[in-house]
Amino acid sequence: MRIALVIERFVPRGGVEAVAWHVARGLAAAGDEVHVFAREAAEGAPAEVHRLDVPRGWQPWRVLAFSRAAARAAPRGTYDAVQSFSRTRHQDVFRAGGGSHADYLDRSFRGLPRQLRRLSPRHRVLLGIERSVFADPTQWILCNSAMVAREIRARYGPLGTRCRIIPNGVDLERFHPERRERARRALEIGGTAPVWLFVGHGFRRKGLDTALRALRLSRDPSSELWVAGGDAIEPWQQRAAALGLASRVRFLGPRDDTAQLYAAADALILPTRYDAFANVTLEASASGCFAVTSRQNGAAEWLGDACAAVDDAEDAEAFAGWLDRLGDPAERTRLGEAARRRAEDASWPRHITALRALYAEGAPDARTAEPDVPGRRNGG
Repeated sequence: MRIALVIERFVPRGGVEAVAWHVARGLAAAGDEVHVFAREAAEGAPAEVHRLDVPRGWQPWRVLAFSRAAARAAPRGTYDAVQSFSRTRHQDVFRAGGGSHADYLDRSFRGLPRQLRRLSPRHRVLLGIERSVFADPTQWILCNSAMVAREIRARYGPLGTRCRIIPNGVDLERFHPERRERARRALEIGGTAPVWLFVGHGFRRKGLDTALRALRLSRDPSSELWVAGGDAIEPWQQRAAALGLASRVRFLGPRDDTAQLYAAADALILPTRYDAFANVTLEASASGCFAVTSRQNGAAEWLGDACAAVDDAEDAEAFAGWLDRLGDPAERTRLGEAARRRAEDASWPRHITALRALYAEGAPDARTAEPDVPGRRNGG
């Protein structure tokens, strides 16, 4: 097949960027002719890259300009499938990898901050593109979790059979439990005190405040929390100190060795307020590192009993209870093994096989759309 992939930044790191990189590499390995349309791309790309010249300034204009440039450079009908990983208007397959932007705003912000964001030009542009795409019966809507599919249907109305769920993939060789002892030696972790791991950018949305309170409430005063991510750490260091945790929380900054961190840690804690499908929970699981997260993480439903899913992302006591349970090394081992077994169902080859089957179906049949539901919520 001849496939076009659209993404603003085509680089082998980050969330959606890493997914697009893996998809391009997997499709090329399957024998497809893969073209990537991006405004920025890293060297050594696993596909032919077409750079789109768009403004780099004001984000609302940049988003609109990129959408228009992608539609011109990779028009529908000239490829077997055009899949977009970014907020663009015209494609055959739209990957809603970040979930519904409207739900992201509702879950991540409250009160005045939420209202101000909804009025900002940036978010108005993103919400407008979202409404247009979900209303177009000729586009597939690709969701990475059942949670996202439910949210989109609840907000924008029935999507019929054109809404498909394909979970994210994971590199089962890079993330592997066999790396544990070597990783612990490299990171100089010794003794029996548990090391809990928090990984993510956007500490507030990812629930670092809840994780700190859970550490404070947990029974083992020797356990530590290691925090990896690129956010400014000073405010969070102050918060940890105010909770009496200054000596128990290590801020690692942005890291390229997350595979080593997962392998070495005793469990991952991610009380996220909203994640369509947090890749870190899947990567940790593949590493044999049991994940304690919230039900606001779409990956939790897919992992099922292979992770701990707390109902409320703000419930520090519930997270602390899981940390206490995981204080038992035997329990950590048992649950970590179950997490690895579940993660093995999310290999990249499986993801690529499902994608290629979707491409082969061609355009969705608008006639299969579910009937409208009176009184449903409108998008926005």
